Amino acid sequence: MAKQGLADRLYRGEANINIVGRRNTWFIAAAVLVLIAIGSFVFRGFELGIEFSGGTQIIMPADVGTKEEAQTAVERAISTAGVAEEAQVTAAQQLGNGPDATYSVRTSALTQEESTAVKSALVADLGVPAGEVSDNRVSAAWGGQVTRQALIGLAVFLVLVMAYLVIRFEWRMAAAAVSSLLLDLILTAGVYSLVGFEVTPSTVIGFLTILGFSLYDVVVVFDKVQENTRGITAGSTRTYSEATNLAVNQTLMRSINTGLVALLPVGGLLFIGAGLLGAGTLKDLGLVLFVGMGLGVLSSIMFAAPLLTALKDQEPRIKSHTARVLARRGSARSGDVAPRSERKKSTKSSVSAASDSPGASDSADASDEEVAPVPDDAPVNSSAMAASAPRPGARPTSGRNTNRGGRPGASGNRPGGKKRR
Repeated sequence: MAKQGLADRLYRGEANINIVGRRNTWFIAAAVLVLIAIGSFVFRGFELGIEFSGGTQIIMPADVGTKEEAQTAVERAISTAGVAEEAQVTAAQQLGNGPDATYSVRTSALTQEESTAVKSALVADLGVPAGEVSDNRVSAAWGGQVTRQALIGLAVFLVLVMAYLVIRFEWRMAAAAVSSLLLDLILTAGVYSLVGFEVTPSTVIGFLTILGFSLYDVVVVFDKVQENTRGITAGSTRTYSEATNLAVNQTLMRSINTGLVALLPVGGLLFIGAGLLGAGTLKDLGLVLFVGMGLGVLSSIMFAAPLLTALKDQEPRIKSHTARVLARRGSARSGDVAPRSERKKSTKSSVSAASDSPGASDSADASDEEVAPVPDDAPVNSSAMAASAPRPGARPTSGRNTNRGGRPGASGNRPGGKKRR
């Protein structure tokens, strides 16, 4: 039979990839990534959008030139209006090459009089209609309120998740799942800080969205772990870590398929919508979803399950079970206790040896002598054979008196030649 490929063995859950056995490697990798993310938080910080930092947003048509030319024009307008503030083109929303493409130029907070003076200078410099240049003043208080509500929602979500997982599984599984969720959030935020994308309300919505996806994948893996480890201490063939690793292998292809199905539309939103079509407002949501969902699949496999085994190995019952399994394997390797397959072979060998003993052969010879062979050319008495052969459908006659006391017709036929039915 042809050798099965990796994909086929993954679908059957027979790949036997040692994921849980390398848990120290995954823990070290996660710790390094978390340190990098925290370092980025401290030294680089976040590029906060206007909703969080506040300021004035000036919108102009994209046909004035490139973003650099638009930024230079805004700087000249600010200088002409006498406003001592520095403007910077932070985002450009451009949908194709149509007439609705615009540039969004953000400055620090301007008063109404300063904003009107900057718009007038900009219209005169660029030669565009006054109705095509607009301004929008955003207060940082709105972004702070959104952040506060998001943190409250995150806290409530984590409490409910902990309660559900404790009731559905146990507290160790709940702790491992929540740790995996926090790892997803920290690493996704670290990517945002390193890349320098703006943090907008869409980003906050994306962060809350990836929590549900990550939790779903973790629950699928833990459900299979619970199935494989139910009553595991009653046997001595597999440790808790090995049963968990088997569960991860059995759900690995399901996790990969779920992640790919979720990442394909999000990747289209990020790379096609924001990259090719120039929809700048889509990149904030697309990046957080793409990074968060990808990390959610990886963390549920390489972090949540290994962390669960690390917590369970500290339980006295699991610790003694693991020691018993390892001791039994050590005894089997040293020859003190034969494996089960060898014990079955030895039993069959003893039975075969008993049948080949001298006493058994003597009895076999005696039985052969009791029945003399019949020559092939011996005459056959056909009438005797016909008389001794039972009639089809007749009852057995051995050990019974078929005459039934000599009554007529007792041999099976009634008087008058009628057969008994």
